Amino acid sequence: MTVGPSTVENTIEKDINTVAGQLGIQVRSAWRYFDAALADSLARSAHAFEESSSDKGVGQAPMPPIDNPELALLLAGVPDSLAQTGGDLYAVIVNVAVNAWMAGHIHGEDGCAGCDGSRGPAGHDWQARMRTITEMQPDISKWFDRDVWTRAVNDAGYAVTRR
Repeated sequence: MTVGPSTVENTIEKDINTVAGQLGIQVRSAWRYFDAALADSLARSAHAFEESSSDKGVGQAPMPPIDNPELALLLAGVPDSLAQTGGDLYAVIVNVAVNAWMAGHIHGEDGCAGCDGSRGPAGHDWQARMRTITEMQPDISKWFDRDVWTRAVNDAGYAVTRR
């Protein structure tokens, strides 16, 4: 998984606040424990992980094609999920994330040397899976149109607006 600098920064700041709370000290005092030596140690660990993982293909998830039928099916399910959960956006996002992760994992296993032997004797027939989904939902490409998707969310009684 690739994380941006802001994610790392937010995580460190959250951890510093937690340490301060647990030790009963001010946050600025807790920052003294996060010094250059600790930062260097974290950077060395991250670099060592990247080097050891790159040879094994670890760290970068395979991405399915953007016009993938399974991805369209996940997008198509969002309006229904919103309606079924009473607008529980968290539940919808978790559902989409888990299903997308599984779809990406299954897609990636066929090209992942590290996954050999983990699929069982049958393996995965990605093309057959995509044909089946397309047969179930022949007009799958419409879900890649933002306006169609937004209308479906609105028809379900919900809207995504910025506050």
